[in-house]
Amino acid sequence: METLADLIARHAKPGHIEWIGLRPLRLHIMKSVASASLTGTGLQGDHSRAGKRALTLIQAEHLPVIAALVGLPHLGPETLRRNLVVSGMNLNALRGRQLRIGPAIVEVTGICAPCSRMEEALGHGGYTAMRGHGGWCARVVETGEISVGDPVAPV
Repeated sequence: METLADLIARHAKPGHIEWIGLRPLRLHIMKSVASASLTGTGLQGDHSRAGKRALTLIQAEHLPVIAALVGLPHLGPETLRRNLVVSGMNLNALRGRQLRIGPAIVEVTGICAPCSRMEEALGHGGYTAMRGHGGWCARVVETGEISVGDPVAPV
């Protein structure tokens, strides 16, 4: 008989990077890039925070949900200000786990809560629409060059 730990560790398939975004300064607009160097403090060229918030990730499957909750026909990832959009696997199931992203490894450290800027970016109710869908923060364990299309899988 399988244990709960066995079930929690199982994923149907690896995901992959759909989008990479950098913001050179704190409140600047996100810039989409095809690849970036993941350093010990986050993505090179990004106004990142070292430590447990060095990288932010959001699940691609949540973008249409957030758009629907605020009445938008489409929502681009740059609006949500997360570094990576990952599709194909449930990021919510990975808190405290390590992920291999291309050649790099990160540890999912906690929820990336929405900020009050989401009201401005998404309109009335934007902050609440992001709750539960805002993504995750991670710290860098092993550095490397990552690219759109790279696989994302639990270590």
